[in-house]
Amino acid sequence: MYFTELTLENFRNYTKETVKFHPKVNIITGQNAQGKTNLIEAISLMSIGKSFRTGKDSEMIRFKEDQCRVKATFIKNERENRIEFVIAKNGKAIKIDGCKAQKNSDLLEGAYIVVFSPEDLKIVKDEPEKRRRFIDRELCQLRPVYYKALGKYKKILQQRNALLRQDTIDEENLTVWDRALAEYGSVIIRDRSGFIKTLDVISRELHEKITNGKETLELQYEPSFSMEEGTDVVALKEAFFQALLRDRKQDKQKRTTTTGPHKDDIKILVNGIDIRHYGSQGQQRTAALAMKLAEIQLIKEEKVEEPILLLDDVLSELDEERRWFLLESLSDVQLFLTTTELDEPFLNRLAESKGYLVNSGTIEKIFDIKME
Repeated sequence: MYFTELTLENFRNYTKETVKFHPKVNIITGQNAQGKTNLIEAISLMSIGKSFRTGKDSEMIRFKEDQCRVKATFIKNERENRIEFVIAKNGKAIKIDGCKAQKNSDLLEGAYIVVFSPEDLKIVKDEPEKRRRFIDRELCQLRPVYYKALGKYKKILQQRNALLRQDTIDEENLTVWDRALAEYGSVIIRDRSGFIKTLDVISRELHEKITNGKETLELQYEPSFSMEEGTDVVALKEAFFQALLRDRKQDKQKRTTTTGPHKDDIKILVNGIDIRHYGSQGQQRTAALAMKLAEIQLIKEEKVEEPILLLDDVLSELDEERRWFLLESLSDVQLFLTTTELDEPFLNRLAESKGYLVNSGTIEKIFDIKME
């Protein structure tokens, strides 16, 4: 799988630009605030229809414009695929191969994309919300059922919280929302738990290679209520419902839902020590690198497809040893890499590739990069 072309119209700081890509390595360079990240943000939309930078689609529209347009072409299984977004301030429209899509979920099973940014290197030490977002983005790509369950869960959670904020609470109505929350929350918990078990195996092996066997990484799923190992979705639904009943008094006092997947976390251990709180910055970054690389391998195994990798200025955050490990792990995927400086020793280790110099929302120069 690889992207061949991207067209932007009034997207972020781009007025109008069309760029053709190399099937392997694409290095997007230029000074800060020129539009490098904007370019790969547009590509990232093609997987689940959402930006990795903002939750507000309107923020991607160029200043003083009413709408923006993004069109992309990619090759998958030797077939050309086309996706087009028109984003306006009051909504967006999506076309897949010229046909109107009804919702973001219509994009699933299309392009598989993994984003790796400096923010991802902080997922170990940052708040649990960042780790939940890490799980959700990947699972939404892999399993359309999860994507739908997550969307339903968020809407029901908003309704339940709105009810909890009322001065007089209808207990029967609250129970209806509890049942609905448990219905979709149990699917989320089941899939997250299975995902973390698989990711644990893959990332542990990668982590041992990065550390030359000196450290062992372990990932554990931490649900907000106790559940037995291997519990099926029916039992999970009942356990979640009972937890909501148990915590109802507390929820009323706090006027919010305190139990559920929106409160879950991932425990990240190195040699048995929880590095979320006690690990060094080097340990935290190494674990994050192993987890992101495990994402790529997991997609390969589950979808029998090479994902696209977007590296947003992440090389400057890694030491030389981890840069080389990252490079050697990515030889078979299409890579988009943003950087302010062209690192010649690094570039000389890359396969033949293309460079793109970005200046003020314009691709000012395209040049070939070849190994020596």
